[in-house]
Amino acid sequence: MNTPRERSREIIISRGNRDGEEPSSLNKSQLTTGGTKTIHPPIENHWHLPPQENQKPSNSGFMSMISKPLKFRGSLKKIRKTKSLQMVLEGVHDPKDEKLVEAFRKLLFVDGQFLEKPNDYHTLLRFLRMRDFDLSKAKDEFLNYLNWRESFGVDKISKEFKFEEYAKVKIHYPHGYHGVDRCGRPVYIERIGMVNLNSLLQVTTIERFITYHVSEQEKSLNLRYPACSIAAKSHIASTTSILDVNGVGMSNFSKPARFLLTEIMKIDSNYYPETLNKLFIINAGSGFRMLWKVIKTFLEPRTMSKIQVLGYDYGSKLREVIDPSTLPTFLGGNCTCSDYGGCLFSDKGPWNNPEIVEMLQSVSSAEDVSDIGENGGEVSEDPFEQRREELKKIQALEAALGNAKTKIEELETAIEDTKMVLKGLSQLIEELRLNL
Repeated sequence: MNTPRERSREIIISRGNRDGEEPSSLNKSQLTTGGTKTIHPPIENHWHLPPQENQKPSNSGFMSMISKPLKFRGSLKKIRKTKSLQMVLEGVHDPKDEKLVEAFRKLLFVDGQFLEKPNDYHTLLRFLRMRDFDLSKAKDEFLNYLNWRESFGVDKISKEFKFEEYAKVKIHYPHGYHGVDRCGRPVYIERIGMVNLNSLLQVTTIERFITYHVSEQEKSLNLRYPACSIAAKSHIASTTSILDVNGVGMSNFSKPARFLLTEIMKIDSNYYPETLNKLFIINAGSGFRMLWKVIKTFLEPRTMSKIQVLGYDYGSKLREVIDPSTLPTFLGGNCTCSDYGGCLFSDKGPWNNPEIVEMLQSVSSAEDVSDIGENGGEVSEDPFEQRREELKKIQALEAALGNAKTKIEELETAIEDTKMVLKGLSQLIEELRLNL
C-alpha cells in the first residue's frame, strides 16, 4: 500500500486544452497506465489565478454589486438582451466532454436506469470526472447516487425540512457562505476551532445537522452556482472554502465529532463530487498537523490536490484568491457585515440579489412550461427525451404482458385441475354403472 507521499508522486495535472490537443504534460502511455491518477482542472476551466499585481478590483464580488449597483444592473440587462441566460448558466461545453457525456447517457439509457432527473450535462460530467472518465465506474457511482437520493429523501428536503434551530446552530458551529472569490465562485467559511459540539448537540441532533448540510449542498447546486454564473457571466460550478482550525487538535475529535465529520465527508465525496474548487486550511498549529496526518490518509489524491494547509501567515494566499472587500476582518479582510451580526450570519452573495433570483425563476418557469408541454402530448425535439418516452411505453407494455402471462398460467393451472376433477368423476360414474 502506497503512503500518501508516494501516491502524490503519481498525480498528473491535466490542463485540458480547449482546442482538442493532448495536454502537453501527458503522453499516451501515461494516460493509459492503470496505476496513474489524473487530477483534472477546475470544472469551470479556470486553472491559473489572475496575477495579483496586474489585477483590477474584482467586478464579480458582491461588494462591487453594492458599490456599483447601476453598472451591475446594466450588465444584467445586457445579459438579458444580448446573451442567452441558458448559455451563461451552461457555459461553453468542451467537445471531448460532450462526446463522453453523450456516451454516458447512452450507457445509462441502455441499462434502463435513466428515466428521471437529475440528468443534466454538468451532473453527468461531475461523475465522469470523479472516476477519470471511466464510463463503467462512473455509472456505478451515479446509480449509487440516485439510490441515495431516493433513500435519503433529498427531493423532499426543500419542501418538508425546516431547520428552526439555524440561528442557534450558527452560534455553536460558526460557518456560512460569504461572497464570491475573484473568479465568481461562492466562498464558504468554517471556524471549526470555535465549534462547541456539546452545546451544538443541545440545540440539534447529528441527523438533523446532516440533513441541513445536504440541504445546503442542494441550495448551492440549484441556486448559488446559477446565481454566481449570472453575476460572473460565465459558468460557475464549484466552491472555494476556508477552514479555520485555530486551536484544533486530537482532543477536539470525540466519537460524535468523528462520526459527524465522516458522514459529511462521505456525502460530499460520493454524492457531490467535483464541487470543491479549493480548500484553504488556515491557522494550522502543531495539534492540527498531527490530526491532519490521520485525516489525509482517507482522502483521494484528486481531493488532496485541492487542499492547501497554511499556518498563521495566510493573508496573502487568501487575498490572491478573494478580494479583501469580501474577506471578513477575522480573516484579514475589510468586511464586518455588522448589520447581520457578523459575516457568517449574512449569507451574502449573488444568490440573494433579487434581480438575479428573478432571472433564475424565469428560466425555471420556462423549463416547467416545456415539461408540461411534453407531458401534454407535444413531441420533444430532444432524441433522448423521445427515447425515454418510448422506453417508458415499452416497459409498460412489458409489465402488461407479464401480467397477462401470469393470468394465462393461472387459467392453465385451473384447467388442469378441472380436467383432473372431471377424470375422477368419470371414473366414479363408470364404477357406479358396473355395480348396477
